[in-house]
Amino acid sequence: MRSFLIQLSGGGLLCVLLLAAAHAATGTEPVSVAQVDVAPCLAAAAADDMDKAVAACADVIDNEKTAKEDLIKALIARGALYARRDQIDRAIADDSRALLLDPGLADLFNARGELWLKKGDKPKAVQDFGAALRIDPNHAKAKANHKAMARELERIGAQMAVAGKPSFNCVRARRAVERVICGNRELADLDREIFGSNARAIREARNPAEAKALQREQDEFIARRNAGYGRPGYDLKKAMQERLQRINGVDGN
Repeated sequence: MRSFLIQLSGGGLLCVLLLAAAHAATGTEPVSVAQVDVAPCLAAAAADDMDKAVAACADVIDNEKTAKEDLIKALIARGALYARRDQIDRAIADDSRALLLDPGLADLFNARGELWLKKGDKPKAVQDFGAALRIDPNHAKAKANHKAMARELERIGAQMAVAGKPSFNCVRARRAVERVICGNRELADLDREIFGSNARAIREARNPAEAKALQREQDEFIARRNAGYGRPGYDLKKAMQERLQRINGVDGN
């Protein structure tokens, strides 16, 4: 074996090396391609250097040879940078791609949920907070976010359930003014607001006498509304708006 290597020395060894190089150049053997280093991307993102980070992270993200772990790191880093710059759609896109690669990242689900919240998509925000909690039931931020959003959606749902419905049962509406209110979403909402504001004012009354006076004022408004509707010059919407303003104390009286 040793004599064989000696014989390959000089011109023989050169020929072998040249043949090997030529063989590699033909593409018959896979050529090793160096992967892009993710460190510059992470460093630039941490330093909040937008220009450097976008370029460095793009080198990693767009390289087909990038290892999955490094690709996830680069996507998260660039997504966080976009989020800090309020480039919400770009941040969501990077976070979503990272979550497709690794759906077990509770922190990233919570981060994307907060981005959906900024974008105004509350249902998707709740979904992401819930996903984070399924991965980590003790995730403090996701738990707080999910609780707050669940309450908000419940409140919105309750509002939607009564939207366009007055304070009284339209099935039993007999007066013309009541039927008009039932048939007009804006007037129905106004009626419900008046009823709710009056109930709040009575609850907050300083004493029973004041509460009684407030209810008498409301009864008088209803009587005037019933008697005035249909008469020339009577503006039902205006009368209801003025009543609501008076109850809420914003009319200067």
